Amino acid sequence: MFLGTFDTKANDKWQVSLPAKIKNALGGDRAIISAGFEKCIYGFTISDWEITSAQELQKPLSTPEGREIRKQMFAKALEIDLDKQGRFVIPDYLRKHAGLTGELIVIGAGDHFEIWDKEEYDRLSHSGIAE
Repeated sequence: MFLGTFDTKANDKWQVSLPAKIKNALGGDRAIISAGFEKCIYGFTISDWEITSAQELQKPLSTPEGREIRKQMFAKALEIDLDKQGRFVIPDYLRKHAGLTGELIVIGAGDHFEIWDKEEYDRLSHSGIAE
């Protein structure tokens, strides 16, 4: 289970180091990252991604909701490999989606973790949306 709130930064190549508690919760050196429904990046263990995907794929492709969820979740998803320090590179399309500028917040959200731009997360936290 992913728990906690952590500050981190990206380097000039957009390589990010996951906090040790988040890396440990992954249980390995692979994960799935995808565009979040808010202005953030979602991260999942491979098994949790498969569970979440299976639930979402129950929505028929013939419906607008079924097609939209596929575009949102799968087209923007990427399997990543973490190095020994828990680092990986955030691709440009996800960085732009989340509006990342360098100072980041990584939060545990139970079955997944989220990566937010620190300024955006602080703004939402003060407005009561991210709390």
